[in-house]
Amino acid sequence: MDELLHSIVAGNLKSGSKLPSENELSEQYQVPRMTVRNALIKLEERGYIFSKQGKGRYIKQKSIPIQLHLTGKISFTDKMKQLGYNLTTHNIYCEKIGYDEKIYRALAAGRDDAVYQISRMRYINEEPIAIHNSFIKESNFPMIKEDGPKIKSMFAYYRKLGYREFSSGKTLLSITFPTIREQQLLSCKSMVPLIVVESECIDSQSEKILEYTKILYRSDKFKYDITMD
Repeated sequence: MDELLHSIVAGNLKSGSKLPSENELSEQYQVPRMTVRNALIKLEERGYIFSKQGKGRYIKQKSIPIQLHLTGKISFTDKMKQLGYNLTTHNIYCEKIGYDEKIYRALAAGRDDAVYQISRMRYINEEPIAIHNSFIKESNFPMIKEDGPKIKSMFAYYRKLGYREFSSGKTLLSITFPTIREQQLLSCKSMVPLIVVESECIDSQSEKILEYTKILYRSDKFKYDITMD
């Protein structure tokens, strides 16, 4: 598996090319066919190869380079449009959440406050790239229950309400693995790591916390250029 992975990453095995059969790899590496199959299954789970039923296994396309900004001054939609990416967004969720200490603390919300989660799917070139989860305190935005299901850009929504300049609080970067639901939404396998970016969006003028944001990025089809400005 390590040798195949090195060949894929180094570009010796080209995107879209067909891998040798299990029998051919078994003979090449002088190992049992089951050993080869297990290695190929792991590579597929990690998003490096894919199977075509009855035809064999193929190398996935190269990752698309994407700039991953860690500040909240510009909306994700505006960032991607400025960089020329073909971005589309679908609103997939708007519901009141149960008490979550971390989220409530970030929003300076009390236990009795209602907090809503608005989730959007992001696609670049029709490929799922990220799930954007925004957590909003209802007392700050009384119409969020009605407005939430229609929101595609939180910044556009805030601007309609009179907010103009934004900043971000402390940003946390971590790695996780997708749940079954996230695998379905992002079209990825269980062993494909997700990059998690968590931060607060703040109104620059009043310094009011507008939302707590948690974004899950696919790591297998995209290369991320982490930018701080």
